Amino acid sequence: MPNNTFDVIIIGAGPIGLSCGIEAVRRNYSHLIIEKGCLVNSIFNYPTNMTFFSTSERLEIGEVPFVSHGDKPTRRESLEYYRRAKHAWNLNVKTYETVLDINDIEKGFEIITNKDRYYCKKLIIATGFFDKPNYLNIPGEDLPKVKHYYDEAHPYAYLKLVVIGAANSAVDVALETYRRGSEVTMVIREDRIKENVKYWVKPDIDNRIKEGSIKAYFKSNLLSIREHEVDIQTPKGKITIENDFVFAMTGYHSDYAFLRKAGIEILGGEDKIPCFDPETYETNKKGIYLAGVVCSGMDTGKWFIENARFHAVNIFNHIDSKSK
Repeated sequence: MPNNTFDVIIIGAGPIGLSCGIEAVRRNYSHLIIEKGCLVNSIFNYPTNMTFFSTSERLEIGEVPFVSHGDKPTRRESLEYYRRAKHAWNLNVKTYETVLDINDIEKGFEIITNKDRYYCKKLIIATGFFDKPNYLNIPGEDLPKVKHYYDEAHPYAYLKLVVIGAANSAVDVALETYRRGSEVTMVIREDRIKENVKYWVKPDIDNRIKEGSIKAYFKSNLLSIREHEVDIQTPKGKITIENDFVFAMTGYHSDYAFLRKAGIEILGGEDKIPCFDPETYETNKKGIYLAGVVCSGMDTGKWFIENARFHAVNIFNHIDSKSK
């Protein structure tokens, strides 16, 4: 093979991509991890004050201890932890480099990025889903006031906000902005806040809605967005309310175009699950594996750090078996 050749290339430097890199080091495979953003880019783009649902030990990779100040680690603590894990295992990571093409070559793959060309025998895709929001596809969604990501509450203090969704992200946005003086209206398709909302947060949001501090329209949908107002379809009919910002916390999905371009089939149905072996994580494209939440299609709540960090072991067990 040419120069810049590795046994394994991993696309994505999130916790699961790093886990795959650690497993490569353990088993003496040369590796390269390519990341289009910064190290653990999705976690970096989480809300500034976010606290994880999982405890710190369930987020550990590579036997690197994760010690946090509280039972649930914060975003800041997690960023520090995964930097330490990268350093402890001397992982070969290239950040701010985007994969453009994946080509078949004899006994492997050519990976073309915006900066270079690399070659590998096996390829692991661990790209997550956080870069692709689920759009509402309604008039006005392209206005600058519409946000599919949330950073912190301060910029929206004392403004009129609409928050769409009933899961953890929407609840966090609603509560944080309410406590910074925002006038918060939630628009929720279901008839209640989701049961899997963090247990220490759910009573808070339920009580704020019950007392009227946060207005919630259940079994409702946002119909259209304009510069200073929005239309909401409620069980009692369409209403129009004044509005400054819309937070569409409607979830995210994998980059299906990228997966298809790599030759990976996407199964039919609403879940749009990529084609892979649930034991080995090898896709229909031999030599290409999936790891992490990218395996779950639209059901992004199925896999997360604490139960997907073990994908790397299955993948490398299979790579080992093919190398013998």
